[in-house]
Amino acid sequence: MGKIRNRFERFCFRNRNKGIPNLMLYLSLGAGLVYLMSYFAQNYVLYYYLCFNKTLILQGQVWRLFTYPLTYGIGQPHMMLVAISLLCYYSLGRAMENLWGTFRFNLYYLSGMLMMDIYCMIFGGMADVNYLNLSLFLGYATLYPHAQFLLLFIIPVKAWIFAVLDLVLVVYGLVAYPFPANLFSVISLANYFLFFGKDVLNLIPLSWRGNGSRLGRKKKKSGTAKTIPFPSAGSCQASTASVKAPYTHRCTVCGRTDVSNPELEFRYCSRCNGYYCYCQEHISNHVHIQ
Repeated sequence: MGKIRNRFERFCFRNRNKGIPNLMLYLSLGAGLVYLMSYFAQNYVLYYYLCFNKTLILQGQVWRLFTYPLTYGIGQPHMMLVAISLLCYYSLGRAMENLWGTFRFNLYYLSGMLMMDIYCMIFGGMADVNYLNLSLFLGYATLYPHAQFLLLFIIPVKAWIFAVLDLVLVVYGLVAYPFPANLFSVISLANYFLFFGKDVLNLIPLSWRGNGSRLGRKKKKSGTAKTIPFPSAGSCQASTASVKAPYTHRCTVCGRTDVSNPELEFRYCSRCNGYYCYCQEHISNHVHIQ
């Protein structure tokens, strides 16, 4: 899996400028326009024409597979909340696109739509744009876990806290609801787990991960004292040469190097207490080592 992931990241890096630039800008503006037209018309005609409907899709209205993200906020009486939400999702998507490139971000969002479409076409139900936006937020929180959001526009809360709470609710839904309804939240977020893999652990602070690994490590019981032979000069030189790292830069968080991932940029953090290197994805979203 590691080799496949590396090849995928290299492929996305080579094609980073391909695709639809500013995808979230078009989606946010489109959703805002649909909301305003429905709000002032005081009806849901446009919503019913764009929303996901399995029966009508099978009759030939295939555009519904792609237009339901434009129905966000319809029915919400507070226009300002809808505007703030759309602006927020645009900002999240723009930040991810700047870091990943246009091609990879397009794949991320559109694959979420595709997986939700496949599930709803097989098991029925309505494709929900809120889950697409949730996968967008989880992706942003994984890349920038220490970004702050204002709860009730007053209380600053870090992104990873909201993301962990969302994942807890997803797990709860998996247990609480019957099959196949319980799979909807998992399938709708499959693009998130597929793209991030073990990087989901970035949502857990680095200090917590370190403490957990130390607690889980078994203490070795030493019955007798170990005899450590004093090495000769030749053996010392040989061991020094053997442990020489075959790379120049290595990310402290994910372990990728300039040899395994030559397309990445590596930088050193000036706020960490020591000489710690990070790749371009983790230079801005790691716990500073003190």
